Amino acid sequence: MRLRAVESLDFTQLEDHTLITTEELARFLRIDPSSVRRWRTGRPQQGPPFIPMSDRVIMYQVADVRQWLASKRVVPEAA
Repeated sequence: MRLRAVESLDFTQLEDHTLITTEELARFLRIDPSSVRRWRTGRPQQGPPFIPMSDRVIMYQVADVRQWLASKRVVPEAA
């Protein structure tokens, strides 16, 4: 598996099956990684679905992140 630097993550170029880290997700969303961790560990859980690879490694599938973002989209009604 080839690792990318967080700074070089381009979400538009990633395939749906690609796995990204908590830090990469946070950088894409322009939030602190602690917010992503809080979503994941809070009750009820929030944020996109995640994959626990081990006790310390959590990954997110790009397709899940895209679907989660789409579900959060708000389209204001025309006035």
